[in-house]
Amino acid sequence: MSSATARTTSSGSESDVLAVMDQRKRKRMESNRDSARRSRMRKQRHLDDLIGQVAKFQGDNARIAAQISTFAQQFTRLDTENAVLQAQVAELTERLHSLNSVLRLVEDFSGVAMDIPEVPDPLLKPWQLPCPSQAITASAMFQY
Repeated sequence: MSSATARTTSSGSESDVLAVMDQRKRKRMESNRDSARRSRMRKQRHLDDLIGQVAKFQGDNARIAAQISTFAQQFTRLDTENAVLQAQVAELTERLHSLNSVLRLVEDFSGVAMDIPEVPDPLLKPWQLPCPSQAITASAMFQY
């Protein structure tokens, strides 16, 4: 082979190597673009999921806030009703004691023995059941 042919062959193989390297570079760039596109799509899906979760949580938060408001109104109403009932219990208890005092005075002046039993007030001791010997069964509690 002549030196011109060798140069052509070497420059030919050199250009083949450059062409192969150029092709690999283009493939790598295309692969990187695809990878970047897939990454952007994943990020967008993740962002959309997070936005959906935020909307759901805001809705849940609003619903819970409305429930809290309703429960607070019910509590206020029941607390007021409880205060009224406690005042009525105190008034009725005072009346009972007053009536018992009058009956004792009548008993003292008349000399007639009157049976004035102390009336137990279960409302003043709600932790004590009026009939502790009676058992409450679970089946009786859930009958409709």
